[in-house]
Amino acid sequence: MTVTPSSAAPANGQRPVAAIDIGTNSIHLLVAAVDPGLRSFSVVLTEKSATRLGERDPDTGDLSPEAIERAFLTLRHCRELAASHGVELGDILTAATSAVREAPNGREFLQSVQEQLGLEVDLISGPEEARLIYLGVLSGMAFGEQPHLILDIGGGSTELILADGRDARALTSTRVGAVRLQRDFVSEDPLSPKRRQFLRAFIQGSLEPAVLKVKERLEPGEVPVLVGTSGTAMAIAAMAAAEDPRPPLRMQGYRLSRERLDGLVARLLEMTPEQRRAHPALNERRAEIIVPGALVLQTAMAMLGARELVISERALREGLIVDWMLRKGLIVDRFAFQSSIRQRTVLHQVQRYGVDLPRAERVAGYALSLYSQSHGILHHDDGSGRQLLWAAAMLHSCGQHINLSAYHKHSWYLIRHGDLLGYAESEHLMVAAIARYHRRSLPKKRHEAWQLLEAREQRRTVAELALLLRLAVALDRRPQATVAGIQVRPEGDHGLLIRLEPMTADADLSLERWSLQACAAVVREAVGVELRVAEPALPARRA
Repeated sequence: MTVTPSSAAPANGQRPVAAIDIGTNSIHLLVAAVDPGLRSFSVVLTEKSATRLGERDPDTGDLSPEAIERAFLTLRHCRELAASHGVELGDILTAATSAVREAPNGREFLQSVQEQLGLEVDLISGPEEARLIYLGVLSGMAFGEQPHLILDIGGGSTELILADGRDARALTSTRVGAVRLQRDFVSEDPLSPKRRQFLRAFIQGSLEPAVLKVKERLEPGEVPVLVGTSGTAMAIAAMAAAEDPRPPLRMQGYRLSRERLDGLVARLLEMTPEQRRAHPALNERRAEIIVPGALVLQTAMAMLGARELVISERALREGLIVDWMLRKGLIVDRFAFQSSIRQRTVLHQVQRYGVDLPRAERVAGYALSLYSQSHGILHHDDGSGRQLLWAAAMLHSCGQHINLSAYHKHSWYLIRHGDLLGYAESEHLMVAAIARYHRRSLPKKRHEAWQLLEAREQRRTVAELALLLRLAVALDRRPQATVAGIQVRPEGDHGLLIRLEPMTADADLSLERWSLQACAAVVREAVGVELRVAEPALPARRA
């Protein structure tokens, strides 16, 4: 049994909801805190237990008595754990997939679950499973304007979905999965070359209708992003990440090339069961079924012509939560929900760490105003850093949640180790670093925050945007707003003049001007620009 707490219990105003996924290999529980105001949710706790429902009676195909007993124990535990987090029985969303769907006694099992545990279980079809997986991935990954192919390799089936931020174009489900293949075709371990060839041919033949369907739905010239979800993809990615010089803290957004995958699969095929179980990235149950699962992943990538796989930690369970929110009217426009992932995840962190929201929004407004007016002088960003600057500005003071002293370092830690959905791993590191360097010293080679930024362009962007954030924070010295606007213009070849606009005609901006001018030495050192702060402009005439 694996339990992963992801955040504190639901706060006031948030509604606890749970999702249970009764899969072929495992039963998964997710407890979420749904925020009606943000129209979003955060994960409170995740748990899984290997119940092995897919190991059915070889003669009848029924769920075995042993598997049913394991499932009942796990489901009872899930129900009690959800209740301990304040989830009402009616808000435990439970779905059963291929193992129960195909077993002759599957419906009888679900009837017993409802009678004995009070859990109402939806027996979902393959396409419905694909739809829910799409919703789950949609809740945690920014699709932008690019179509995405979502590949979910489960124990009994593989779902392949073609989707964009607006809707799913194709939902497919194929009866090929890691547990099913292991049970039906793996009688020797390691596999002989002949058996490997057979398995690859079988997988290819099984996946072909789904692959053809999604390819037909692609527009000419579209190059989709391949997203991998659930156990097999996560385990393979974890094996790759363990070999990285700096392994990521989480797998969300992790990228795995086709070349690395091919190398990992080749090694797995040669390993004995004991060697696989000894691998730190594989638990005992995953080690048993990883080879057929890896062959499905490798074959699918080859058939789709994908050169890279992006990992999503979200899938069916999160999809159940999103679907519940859609049915409750908490999400009306699915596209608007998807397009605001970055904003919602940042606001969740603002709320979580008790950040003063009005002041954070004020600082973010100043920072973005400076960004727009100082391009080519204080920064040379192509526009992609604007959202990173906004996120860092909103979260720059979250470290005060720990301690006021050196809070910028605490902010870096909290952002670095928190969830920023919709941001790639490199972007996540950049947001944390921008917040880290908004005060005190400039970046130094020995700093961990700086070392984690591997690309030179990333370091340049962080250094420049952190400078803008430093100036924005300098303008926010009082609890109440005094600066209504900022005017920026170049002076000569290497100068910059900033003029502040007061909120009212009698407002005294001497503190803000002094604070801003105090940044001049850092600006000079960082970008070689002489900063001068002019007398305040007259307040803008308001209607």
